[in-house]
Amino acid sequence: MGSKVRVGLVYGGKSGEHEVSLQTAFAVMGEFDYSKYAIKPFYITKQGEWKTGAVLEGRPASVAELRYESSEPSDTGAALAPLFASVGRRTSDEQQIDVVFPLLHGTFGEDGTIQGLFEMANIPYVGAGVLASAVGMDKIIMKKVFAQEGLPQCVYRYFNRTQWQKDSSYFVMECEVSLGYPCFVKPANLGSSVGVSKARNREELIAAVNYALRFDRKVIVEEFVDAREIEVSVLGNDEAKASLPGEIAPSNEFYDYKAKYIDGKSTMQIPAQIPAETTEAVREMAVRAFQAIDGSGLSRVDFFLRKSDGQLLINEVNTLPGFTPFSMYPLMWKETGLPYKKLLDNLIDLAMARYNDKQAIDFSGDAI
Repeated sequence: MGSKVRVGLVYGGKSGEHEVSLQTAFAVMGEFDYSKYAIKPFYITKQGEWKTGAVLEGRPASVAELRYESSEPSDTGAALAPLFASVGRRTSDEQQIDVVFPLLHGTFGEDGTIQGLFEMANIPYVGAGVLASAVGMDKIIMKKVFAQEGLPQCVYRYFNRTQWQKDSSYFVMECEVSLGYPCFVKPANLGSSVGVSKARNREELIAAVNYALRFDRKVIVEEFVDAREIEVSVLGNDEAKASLPGEIAPSNEFYDYKAKYIDGKSTMQIPAQIPAETTEAVREMAVRAFQAIDGSGLSRVDFFLRKSDGQLLINEVNTLPGFTPFSMYPLMWKETGLPYKKLLDNLIDLAMARYNDKQAIDFSGDAI
């Protein structure tokens, strides 16, 4: 592989967003410059077993080829070995990895768990660190951080499975009084609209909560906001920048899993047709939100632009946004002047810069 940068792409995972991750990996594999990078795939099955494939010479022909269900090595320990090789030591071993690019969505990938593994392996990786990943995944904690930062957001309520089972009638009443109908019910720790429902009455609210609890132990219920959906891509480490905003017009009643990843019928307007001052405000708020959770590398920040008064409300930060052909993150950067291949170069560079910056930290505990 000569002097190529050896990139480990990690995808799949034990998550309800397993299939989304495969689509993201397939798209990314098709955009890397193979004259500069040697790509090593790491596939995590739905059961959590790690599989590896041969170093890629180009994009696979189909998503099905990314599964490596029968490939060797068959045990997770052997598959993980390249990630724990000595970092920075150039050898003839083609299994050694220089930087990891996680393409995992949802739990066990976007929530800080695998980022902790990379930290223990002392290897550079693309994207947010442990803290930002965990905060960005947990919608309840994220909203509390936004409130501390002074970012406006919609009204919400939350509870866990134990609380719901103990006194569901109280939480139903609390949601009806505070939020009204319709309202949206979401698992606290999941993305891609998996497990999300719109409840129009008490019966639907109870069913939606029980459905969301299939995917997480905590649930968040949000008020309905009659608004336009505005998104912004953020790129950088300590000095982050925001793309031009885009607008989503869902093909379904709301921007659910099918609208995002299956039918491809949702329309996207980039840049969003909003006043110049709103564009500047949403870009500034996106960077503030990114910095509030201590983000690094990349994030997509989602907003509501309320139709009644034009107020911007922050919805959430996605620390590992999708890179599928329908995904807003790369499309917004493309319209801002940063094409896909250059975007990938930037993300690799940011990962290495963050890793090098952390090497200056003294972890020995010795007194000065």
